[in-house]
Amino acid sequence: MKEAMFYRRLDDGKVRCDLCAHRCVIQDGERGFCGVRENRSGTLYSLVYGRAIATHIDPIEKKPLFHYRPGSYSLSVATVGCNFRCRHCQNADLSIRPIENQHITGQNIAPEELVATARRSRCTSISYTYTEPTVFFEYALETAQEASQQGLGNVFVTNGYMTEEALRTVAPVLDAANVDLKAFSEDHYEHICQARLGPVLDTLRLMKELGIWVEVTTLLIPTVNDSEKELRQIAEFILQLGPEVPWHISRFYPAFRMNDLPPTSAESVRRGREIGLETGLKYVYTGNLPGDDGESTFCPQCGQRVLHRYGYVIEESQLQQGRCSQCQTVIDGIGLETLPHQLGTKKE
Repeated sequence: MKEAMFYRRLDDGKVRCDLCAHRCVIQDGERGFCGVRENRSGTLYSLVYGRAIATHIDPIEKKPLFHYRPGSYSLSVATVGCNFRCRHCQNADLSIRPIENQHITGQNIAPEELVATARRSRCTSISYTYTEPTVFFEYALETAQEASQQGLGNVFVTNGYMTEEALRTVAPVLDAANVDLKAFSEDHYEHICQARLGPVLDTLRLMKELGIWVEVTTLLIPTVNDSEKELRQIAEFILQLGPEVPWHISRFYPAFRMNDLPPTSAESVRRGREIGLETGLKYVYTGNLPGDDGESTFCPQCGQRVLHRYGYVIEESQLQQGRCSQCQTVIDGIGLETLPHQLGTKKE
């Protein structure tokens, strides 16, 4: 165990956790909503520091991040726990079920070991992902600080429910983030996720202000968040962040406690992409549709396909030092200038 960051001692042995927007008040001997932070006699502890439940080497495109060091690999790290209870969670065996059973598990791996593994595996970044990096903040922060000193990038794949003080603390070593914007209604967040929309929007605004490269993902669920009105609301909000912010619209498949709905139709996902482009976003992608044109990056100026993708694989690049080879428009992002012109970066 490790003493937690971001908490205050209250009367009667209680503490208030200020790590995420729930700001749980936790009785002595109890845990917060995340299930991995416990009050012991007025001291709040992280139960998952150094306890990795998953470590995998992934293409960065899997996060998904399409404009941050495309074609590179990232060491993906997670512990158990989450501060949401999404009914459709595809990683519930890691994020939700262990905390419902109060079973904290994981392999003891120190931050320095994670960084050494990433370097040895020729990864250019470490991604804190699969569950919710906010709930293993101390572990993620110390790893990110060490990684940054070793020349590696750091990525959060997050629901965006962290507090401002937590985000400002990690921001100096956080290079990029993919934030789930699950819907654009408080009702959805309350009944599907047991959270609130407002703090997520605040996080996205602050990430942009702090200079973190941001991409947004929305899982499109039939009859739940797939109306044209809601998609336009999401697109218009992202446009306020900046037209260069990529939006990934992913196909839903039945999972966890939402098995009563069919997979999203390809047509609905493609229509969502059209709405994003019509709204004025430069880069809108379809997800979970391998081989779809919407997986590729197109120049927002002349329309040339500058990065041809199939799934997580970049088949071909038409970039010249980060610019469209046809019209020389700069394609927004980090690390695009290092991709070789007209050479595939196909992964095994």
